[in-house]
Amino acid sequence: MKRFILFSLVIWISLTMQSQQVIEVKKGDAQSLLAAIRQANTTNADMTAERTYIFIPDGLYDLGETVLTQITGHHIALIGESMRGTIIRNAPDYRNEGIGKTAVLQNHGTGNYFQDLTLENALDYYVCRPAGRAVTLHDKGTQTICNRVCLLSHQDTYYADNLDCQHYFQNSEIHGTVDFICGAGDVWFEQCRIVTEKRTEDGSGRNVIAAPRTAENGWGFVFNHCTIENRVSEFTYARAWHTAPRCTWLHTTLLTPEKLQPTRFDEQGLRTAELDFKEYRTVDAGGRDVTPQSNIVTFTAKGKSKASETILSERQAKQFTRQNVFKPWNPVKVLKQAERESRKLKKRLHR
Repeated sequence: MKRFILFSLVIWISLTMQSQQVIEVKKGDAQSLLAAIRQANTTNADMTAERTYIFIPDGLYDLGETVLTQITGHHIALIGESMRGTIIRNAPDYRNEGIGKTAVLQNHGTGNYFQDLTLENALDYYVCRPAGRAVTLHDKGTQTICNRVCLLSHQDTYYADNLDCQHYFQNSEIHGTVDFICGAGDVWFEQCRIVTEKRTEDGSGRNVIAAPRTAENGWGFVFNHCTIENRVSEFTYARAWHTAPRCTWLHTTLLTPEKLQPTRFDEQGLRTAELDFKEYRTVDAGGRDVTPQSNIVTFTAKGKSKASETILSERQAKQFTRQNVFKPWNPVKVLKQAERESRKLKKRLHR
């Protein structure tokens, strides 16, 4: 009986692997990558489609001035060989800068998954003064997961463009200068590295990490156990965009806490009547708590002055859980399953 069960399990695993749609990209070949994405879009046009895996070996996939490469299918997984080694890059003409015009990838699907790769927008940011909006991932979909993904740009690096979306980042890295994590919906960043680059060529000026716009009953952007690495310019955690912006920083590590401006959030950007920007248990590189007991930010909204306390109590902080933010979706479960499958895939392709 045990032998029969074991045999059946082996057959089931074999059939499962064979039934998966796997597309292998030619190493370093940007056209092969684009063809793989087009094929996956067709295969997975239906919301009920089984996951299709695109395996991308280490190498530079140079898209040149190509922008807005569309991912329209659902349950597509782009799996790189390694986060540092698999690089998908474009370099739009600086005269084409714009939040809706420059993205390396533009996602429209549900349940798409990115792992072990870098997306880089190499638009010449400092030539574009004062603007240089160059998006890496422009996400109009929902339930997107980024696992060990590095996003390299300056302004508007990551753009969530769906007010009702739910997205999840884990063990990823995002670089930028101004509003470089921006947009709508509920997005959770777990154990990510946030890197602020030089605001200007000489390092002057001030960076703003996040610029959320949130649905009335949404959670907004939640950063949990993330590390902020500051290169040169001073920075603030966030500013308001519009609607009812929410942004929460929990258990953050600041490698250079002296570079965080005293207000911590950008009072010049808090021009909406309703906002909820919070912080809890921030520490320095040595683990010392550097959270003020109170931080009241005063701003003007609709001609009226308003004050907001940004420091959470322990009781308030406990409300921020992935289960509360994402129910009934469980991104951690999806991530673990996709990671298991990608591990098998890599092993099989490297025999």
